[in-house]
Amino acid sequence: MVDPNGGAVPSASVSLSNPLTGFERATLTGNDGSFSILNIPFQSYEVAIVRDGFAPHVETLSLRSNVPVALAVQLALEAQREAIDVGVTDRALLIDTEATGTRTELNRSTIERMPVQAGARGLESILLNFPGFAANANGAIHPRGAHNQMTYVIDGLPISDQFTGSFATSIDPSVVQSLELFTGDIPPEYGSKVSGVANIVTRSGFDAGKPFFGTLEVGGGGFDTGTSLLQLGGAHGKLGYFAALSGVKSHRFLDSPSLDNLHNGGNAERATMRLDYQAGPRNIFRLSGMTGRSSFQLANLRSQHLNGQEQRRLLSDAAVSLGWVRMLSPTATFDSTTSYRTTIARLLPSLGDTPVTASLARHLSTLSTFNRLNWDKGTHTVRLGLDFQHFPVSENFSFGLTNPAFNDPGAASYNPNLTPYDLARGGDWFRFSQKGAGSLYSVFLQDRIHLERWRLNLGGRYDNYRFLVVGAQFQPRVGLAYHLKETGTVLRASYNRNFQTPPNENLLLANSEQAGELAPPDVRRDLNGGVIRIRPQRQNVYEAGVQQSLGDWASLNAVVYHKDSHDLQDNDNFLNTGIIFPTSLARSNVNGFETRLTVPERSHWSGSVSLTHYHVVVTPPFTGGLFLGSSALDVLSQGPFVIDHDQPLSVSSLVMYRPRRSWWTSWQARYDSGLVANPSDPAVVAQDPDYFDQLPYVDLDSYPARVRPRTIVDAAVGYEHYSGDHRDWELVLQVSNLTDRTALYNFQSVFVGTRVVQPRTLSMKFRWYW
Repeated sequence: MVDPNGGAVPSASVSLSNPLTGFERATLTGNDGSFSILNIPFQSYEVAIVRDGFAPHVETLSLRSNVPVALAVQLALEAQREAIDVGVTDRALLIDTEATGTRTELNRSTIERMPVQAGARGLESILLNFPGFAANANGAIHPRGAHNQMTYVIDGLPISDQFTGSFATSIDPSVVQSLELFTGDIPPEYGSKVSGVANIVTRSGFDAGKPFFGTLEVGGGGFDTGTSLLQLGGAHGKLGYFAALSGVKSHRFLDSPSLDNLHNGGNAERATMRLDYQAGPRNIFRLSGMTGRSSFQLANLRSQHLNGQEQRRLLSDAAVSLGWVRMLSPTATFDSTTSYRTTIARLLPSLGDTPVTASLARHLSTLSTFNRLNWDKGTHTVRLGLDFQHFPVSENFSFGLTNPAFNDPGAASYNPNLTPYDLARGGDWFRFSQKGAGSLYSVFLQDRIHLERWRLNLGGRYDNYRFLVVGAQFQPRVGLAYHLKETGTVLRASYNRNFQTPPNENLLLANSEQAGELAPPDVRRDLNGGVIRIRPQRQNVYEAGVQQSLGDWASLNAVVYHKDSHDLQDNDNFLNTGIIFPTSLARSNVNGFETRLTVPERSHWSGSVSLTHYHVVVTPPFTGGLFLGSSALDVLSQGPFVIDHDQPLSVSSLVMYRPRRSWWTSWQARYDSGLVANPSDPAVVAQDPDYFDQLPYVDLDSYPARVRPRTIVDAAVGYEHYSGDHRDWELVLQVSNLTDRTALYNFQSVFVGTRVVQPRTLSMKFRWYW
């Protein structure tokens, strides 16, 4: 930063912002006129530089790789400045002129004020504000018609296994600096599970620009819920550090299968840390770690509660990653991330278990290394990568039937292959214990080309998967965008070929001969003994969309897409326990439409509205899974059907209002037309003591059967106390399900069971900042 004579300009205020994503960062120039801002999401930004005695300087820049961007700015004297418009949003910043597919971003300033339900849902509740998702129980989400094929990349650490409250300790949204979501034209650097990719950048000690800062939060609410959070961070010279410890406990830890909240207490804790070290002008190192644990009761049906069932789940995980960025030249970098993550899951049985008792001890680990070469040359931004993952798995599972009526020899649904494990009739436990290990080798190349109004994304990826089956595939991923500057419009189209690997949770059992022997005789005969090993899913994805700026006040994005898959990945949820067994279906077709209107802050108001529609038809046969109930057999024997995560319409809206500096309020409303339910007989359900009172909330006479539509409203209001420019403390009051709407997420589903939406819940939290 220099003056008209070439002299350095110290203490100039530099701000970086994007009105569409809400990202803001500020710093001051040093004595030599230089400045640096780190930990910035890839996006277009407005840079504003202000210094007394000089004319303000404003320009737009685009960050699309970790190749550093250098700004050479010469400030004009204030007397020489031309007239400029102040307070007018650049229309180009309301649209993403670089993206060739569906890409959405939220930042910490928005996330920390969203009325997210307290409890174990974590980051997944934030994602439901984006288009393309159907909401399911316990924070589970269905991205664009898939079951839950999400990859979370946290500071370069990829997590592709189940990451919702019933399968793992969720990520605390308060540690997120930025959240970038890809659901269309997935960059070729991402593989394994790519129906949606959430790229998460956590908070860094360099973000606040001071040597020490922290936050302490305590909260409480209905169902005896308590929350706590401690965050510490800062920067000293070349070292930045940040750490967070959070905890939650509740007597409604997960969504209940019954309108009664029975045996549903639990607690969870998570710790995260991040160290950034600038070893010199060419090298930056990042060390990240996180660990979490959950201990919770499995919610009971009434019959289970009367019988004294007291099952419990124990979950734990730990991960560490080391990242290195090396600047090779002013236009090229090399970055490498090596990580290790391990998870342990246990199910503890009890003496009163019914209709099945079960025990689980599973251990899954993943060792990964990701290496990237990036360079900018003229109109090209090139990224070349070589990746490797190794995943050892250990599974121990046992079960036995305890209710004589569950597999009655006199019933039409009787399965003689379960009789040896019927404890009520003198049988013994089914026992399975096995270890295995697999690997995934990947290479990709991407070239982003800037040609005036055009943006071309030319990429390809090759995966080689070796575990219980062997598979490999080349995946072209290409997209283009055209910017109509005169109207503030971007037109987009893309094609992706995806290769999605099977989930590793309980994959050994789901593919075993022992599991195949449990299938009914007719199924075993039709499936050549009942076992066809689950293969990687191969998928074609076609997408076309348009993004339009509406003056200088809003952005509208609309997308249509089609997906066709072979060997569709899905899960069988074992009798409401939260234990999943991977399955696949022969084929699937998904057609969808989604749109999002985003309004950046204007006259104290900001908000967004997202609309999602998709239709999913799948074709059997099933492979894998552990279907013990007779309801699954009807599905197995029929032709193409609408799967349970099909939903015609969902609408999610978020409105924020800040009338004064210290006061703010946010409101979130979500409408869901209803997921597909099991086609149960209403007369039978009416006589079932566990489910009879849920009949008003499911339409079993429709085709396909669906849970009934629901609208859930959440709201929050906060007061922040300031001393000068420093925020001292904050008090937040929140209500979830404001109208106390009784509704179901799903009903007797073969895949996910039955879950009830949480009733109206009040909560409060106090935050202290320093």
